[in-house]
Amino acid sequence: MPHKSGFVNIIGNPNVGKSTLMNAMVGEKLSIITSKSQTTRHRIMGIVNNDDYQIVYSDTPGILKPNYKLQEKMMRFVGTAFDDADIMLYITDVVETFDKNQKYIDRLSQIDVPVLLLINKIDLSNQEKLEALVEIWSKFLPKAEIIPISALNKFNLEHVFKRIIELLPEGPPYFPKDSFTDKTERFFVSEIIREKVLLNYSKEIPYSVEIEVEEFKNTDKLLRIRANMHVIRPSQKGIIIGHKGQALKKTGTDARKDIEDFFGKKVFLELYVKVSKDWRDKDRSLRSFGYNM
Repeated sequence: MPHKSGFVNIIGNPNVGKSTLMNAMVGEKLSIITSKSQTTRHRIMGIVNNDDYQIVYSDTPGILKPNYKLQEKMMRFVGTAFDDADIMLYITDVVETFDKNQKYIDRLSQIDVPVLLLINKIDLSNQEKLEALVEIWSKFLPKAEIIPISALNKFNLEHVFKRIIELLPEGPPYFPKDSFTDKTERFFVSEIIREKVLLNYSKEIPYSVEIEVEEFKNTDKLLRIRANMHVIRPSQKGIIIGHKGQALKKTGTDARKDIEDFFGKKVFLELYVKVSKDWRDKDRSLRSFGYNM
């Protein structure tokens, strides 16, 4: 049997379940998940290997209209998903409006690769409403194959997987067969910490924070990590730390537990908060945080 390989790129608006789908298809928690928009900031690849195929899934930030340079970089990650896709997965759900970010739907209608339009969260709808959604989407993207799913409950994901295998082009693997992502260990540490920021703080705070892993020492028995939490204003530093340091302590404890689960070993985690004024609009800062697009 010829070997198949390809990039299966996932795009869609915020909070439609892109990262939940990615993690389910890969079988690992590679993308952090919260109910807040802009949870995903990078393009994250998850690689699934078999003797006969290699699928390179790619999670991307939710589509939005940029208000600062960080968001511009995020949307460039979405743009690259159009450039190298062998199969495109466009994720919508049962509640979002059809004309949201219409230019991306128009762009999808013009690409030459297969498009699977996945209607997520069908457990929140009923058969009659779902049929109406399918009919409307078939007019928006007539060339797309429409598949209703529930990424959270893994409903119909086996069918999606089979269609991906059928549609994959023949070719050699892009990555070594023992690879499961293109990201580094430090990246996943920073994302786990940032997930806890998204979960533990409200309003503008999570969107003003970036994580820098300054030290990462991995020994047989212990993983020693020192990380900086960069904020935009001094007042945000106080909020992150909290009364008598309790907010920072909770974030650190929550992150340490998940990092221990991810790496399967004890972790010593030190967190510090630094003010980096307007880092979201400074090219140098963005490059240092890995936003190189």
